[in-house]
Amino acid sequence: MAEHDQESKTEEPTEKKVRDSLDQGKIPVSREASVFASMAALMVIQAFLIGQGVQGLTPTLKNLLDDPAGYPIGTAADATNLVTVVGLEALRFLVPLVVVMVVFSLASSLLQNVPRLVLQRITPDLSRISPVAGWGRMFGMKGFVEFGKSVFKLTAVSAVVVFVLRSSEARAFEAMYTDPVALPEMILTIAMRIVSAICIATIVLVAIDLAWARFSWRRELRMTKQEIKDEHKQSEGDPLVKARLRSLARDRSRQRMIASAARATLVIANPTHFAIALRYNREENPAPLVVAKGMDAIALKIRAVAEQNRIPVIENKPLARALYEAVQVDQVIPAEFFRPVAEIIYFLQSKQAPRSEKVQ
Repeated sequence: MAEHDQESKTEEPTEKKVRDSLDQGKIPVSREASVFASMAALMVIQAFLIGQGVQGLTPTLKNLLDDPAGYPIGTAADATNLVTVVGLEALRFLVPLVVVMVVFSLASSLLQNVPRLVLQRITPDLSRISPVAGWGRMFGMKGFVEFGKSVFKLTAVSAVVVFVLRSSEARAFEAMYTDPVALPEMILTIAMRIVSAICIATIVLVAIDLAWARFSWRRELRMTKQEIKDEHKQSEGDPLVKARLRSLARDRSRQRMIASAARATLVIANPTHFAIALRYNREENPAPLVVAKGMDAIALKIRAVAEQNRIPVIENKPLARALYEAVQVDQVIPAEFFRPVAEIIYFLQSKQAPRSEKVQ
């Protein structure tokens, strides 16, 4: 079932899916990069720190072994003093080593991903200790990949160690007749060669594992076409709901506009097809203002509101059509309409026209 679901996920993940995965702490991580960082840190320690550290620690240990009487432990204070001396020297030796290991370990993580605080990753989850889930991890694709990497590492490391030891076989026999003081340096040199060779041998594995981690992470995030549609609906809204909301908004806007027609000074109409309600008040606007306009059914409603409020309705077909196409609601009429509209207003004011007149 899981394989079938994975096969149905043919679409690349969206930005939202990737972002949600990162927020949940599901990030591509290469374990081999951390192992490689540890080996590189060990190589740096061997090359630059181990020699100086041993030289600093040697005098204290030598004095302790050569002259034990110089460190009496007859009382608790003597024991405390001995532990303090040895402990401080041990710290001087170990602290730089630990710092280098921590720095390399953090670098291997920071270079792969930006650090994130995800509390969900430390929340108890029973599925992590589920035998079924563990069995799936062991014998699934990830399990086979991890097994293959382990076999490759074991083979590469074994081959490297055998090669280095065989090449150092002559030096090892010579060490039997060498001054014991030179043995630590020889052992350190061989160890450095082994660690360096292991780093070189595993760097290819690290590169492949980094690419595989990214690929498998993107593969797990793939989505079905239905999931993309559902996500689009969630982010943009259901098209049917949005269309319904737009329709309601238009209806409310029409209702407010038709109600505004009651404030009009006159209505210019093209008997039944167009109606434009104008309000003219010198104290409010320098030119007539369109408070409502509409065609067909809305035009009839505007005329009905005008008749209910005894607002003059002037029928002028060319002027009504031109005003409808040129002016929006809550805008004053353009200058080219000043003269014909002014004549109508003058006619109404001077002649006291009835509710419905026809002006040609």
